[in-house]
Amino acid sequence: MTDQSAPESGNETEGGLIEHLLELRTRLMRGLVGLAVVLVALLPFANRLFSWLALPLMDKLAGDGKLVAIGVVTPFFTPMRLAFFLAVLISVPWLLYQMWAFVAPGLYQREKKLAVPLLVSAVMLFYAGCAFALFIVLPSVFAFLAHIKPESVVQMPDINAYLDFVVVICLTFGLSFELPVAMVILALLGWVTPEQLKQARGYAIVGVFVVAAIITPPDVISQLMLAVPMCLLYEIGIFAARIVSRRRQPQQEAG
Repeated sequence: MTDQSAPESGNETEGGLIEHLLELRTRLMRGLVGLAVVLVALLPFANRLFSWLALPLMDKLAGDGKLVAIGVVTPFFTPMRLAFFLAVLISVPWLLYQMWAFVAPGLYQREKKLAVPLLVSAVMLFYAGCAFALFIVLPSVFAFLAHIKPESVVQMPDINAYLDFVVVICLTFGLSFELPVAMVILALLGWVTPEQLKQARGYAIVGVFVVAAIITPPDVISQLMLAVPMCLLYEIGIFAARIVSRRRQPQQEAG
C-alpha cells in the first residue's frame, strides 16, 4: 500500500499558500482602488488645495514676494503631487484596515486586543503630528524667516521646493509623534521596562534635542517646536508602557 498522506499534505500546504496569496492580492487591489478613488476625487481641486497650502507662507511674504514656478511643467505637476500626497494621507486608515484584515485571522485574541489600540493610536498620533506641523509650526517658521531676512531680499520660493519642504516637515512631525507607540511596543516585547525608560529620561531629552536639530530646518523655532512635544510624548510613553506592563504581568503569570 502506498502512503497518500504526504502528497495530500503537500497539496494542502500548496493550496493554503495560494489562498493566502490570492487574499493578499485582493487586499492590495482594494487598498489601491480606495486610494485611486480618493485621488480622483481630489484632482479637480488640486490647484485650490495648493493655494490653501501656500497660505501660511503667502501671509508672511511682504511686498512683491510670491511663489514662482521655475520648471515648464511645474505648475501642472506640483498640484498633482500635492493631491497624491493628500490622497495617501487620507487613505491611511483604509490601507491599514486592508493590512489588518489580511493579518488578523492569524493572530490570537490577546494579540488582536493589543494591536487594534496600537494601530488606532499610531494613526491618530500621525495625523496630530501633521496637523501640528501644518497649523502651528509652519506659520511660526515662515514668520521667523521673514523677520530675519535682509530688507534687500525679496522672497520668491519655487512652488516645487515649497511643496517638498512642507511634505518633509509634516512627515517629520507625524513620524516623531509616534514615539509613545514605539515605546509601548518595546515594552510589550520586553526589551525595556517603564523603570528603564524613566531612568533614561535625561539621555532621552538630550537625544530628542539632537534629533530635532538634525531633522528640522536650521532655525531655533522649528527645533523647539519638535523637541518640546517629543519630550511630552516621551512622558506619555512612559505612562502608557507602565499601564501595558501591569496588564501584561498577570497574563504571563497565568500563562
